[in-house]
Amino acid sequence: MLAAMEAVRRLMDLRHRGRAEDLPAVLAEAAPLLGAEAATVLLIDYGQMALHPLRGTTVDTATTLQVEDTAAGRAFTTARRQWLATGGGGLLWLPLLHGAERLGVLELRLKAYPPESAPDDLEVIAALVAELIASRRFYGDAVEHTRRRMPMQLAAEIIWNQLPPLTFAVDGTMVAAVLEPCYEVGGDAFDYAANGDVLHVALFDTVGHGISASALTTLTLNTYRNARRSGLSLADTYRSIDKWIRAQYPGLFVTALLAELDMVTGTYRRISAGHPAELFLRGGRSLPQLPAPNMLPLGLGNMINRPPLVVEQQLEPADTLVFFTDGITEARDASGTLFGVERLGEFFLATLGDGIPAPETMRRLIHTIVSYEEGELHDDATAAMLQWRRDG
Repeated sequence: MLAAMEAVRRLMDLRHRGRAEDLPAVLAEAAPLLGAEAATVLLIDYGQMALHPLRGTTVDTATTLQVEDTAAGRAFTTARRQWLATGGGGLLWLPLLHGAERLGVLELRLKAYPPESAPDDLEVIAALVAELIASRRFYGDAVEHTRRRMPMQLAAEIIWNQLPPLTFAVDGTMVAAVLEPCYEVGGDAFDYAANGDVLHVALFDTVGHGISASALTTLTLNTYRNARRSGLSLADTYRSIDKWIRAQYPGLFVTALLAELDMVTGTYRRISAGHPAELFLRGGRSLPQLPAPNMLPLGLGNMINRPPLVVEQQLEPADTLVFFTDGITEARDASGTLFGVERLGEFFLATLGDGIPAPETMRRLIHTIVSYEEGELHDDATAAMLQWRRDG
C-alpha cells in the first residue's frame, strides 16, 4: 500500500509541473512501486484504428497495437481490463477513461497477475493517469503528436479544437459522437452541454468545404453556445444563429438539429433546420421519424414569416436517438448505391441488440461508412447517438 501511495504521489506531482510528455518517465519510475516491470501509456489515434505509445516513451517493449483482434484493443473497446499471460509473466491493459471519453489504455508488464484487490487499485492508478493526460495535454503537443498518424488539414484543426469530447455521460444518459474524415473535415460539427436537468445537443452541417466552411462552422458553434449560455429558448437560439449567419455570411447556410432533453422526465424537444430527421429507436425497432425539416436552414430563416416550430416527443427509458449528417446516408459503394437511412437503422439495431456500448458503436459506424466507400469518404460524415435512461 505504501509503495502504491508513493507512485500516486509521484504522479500527482505532475498536476503542478510538467507536461504530458513527462508522464512516460514518471511512469517508468513508478512502475516498480506498482509491482510492474514497465508501465506504458498507449493513446488512440484520431481514426480510432490503433493504440500508440505516448510521445516521450522510451520503454524498449513499447509498440503500436491495433484495436481489432488484440487484448489491448479489447480493453479500449469494452472499457474493461484485459490480461494476457506470457512465458515470463503477462501484460495487463487498463482502459484510460476521462469521464466516459476513451483516451487509450495503460499497459503494465507484470511477473504474474496481481493478487486480490490489486487490479482494482491499479484501475485507480489508470484513472489518475487519464486525468493527468486530459489536464496536461494543453501545455504541449505530445498528445496530438501521438494521436495524429498523418498531417491534419487546417480546416480540420480549427474544427477539432472547438469540439467537446466524443463521449459524455451523466447519470443514466449518454452522448457519443464521431467525425470523419478526421484529418480533413471542415463543415460538420456537434456540440452538447448538460445544465441542471437539461441536456442540450446540436449537430451542424455547413454548406461548402475547407477553410471557408470551417469559418462558418466556427461562427455557428459559438453563436449556439452563446445563445445557450444566455438562457435562450430553442426558438430564440434558432433566431440568434440565423441572424448572425445572415449578417456575416449572406447567402450561405447551415443545416442543423437543435435539441434539448429533460433528463429527469424524458421530454425531448428539437428544431430541424433543413436537416434530416434523427433515427428514433425503441425496444429493438425503429419508430417513425419525427417531422423534419420543420424550419429552413440557419441563415435562410428570414425567407418565411413565422416563428420557429419546436417538435416535442416523450421518450421512454432506453430510447435511442441518432443524429447524422447526409455524409453518412449518402455514402456510396462502388456501384453507386447509397448507404441510406434504412441501412443506418439496421446497423444501430444490430449493435444495440448485441449490447455494444455507445462509444464503440460510433467507432464501428464510421469504419463501416469508410469501408462502404472503399476507404475514401466523398463528404464529411458526422453522427451523434443519444441514449436516455433514468438514473437508478
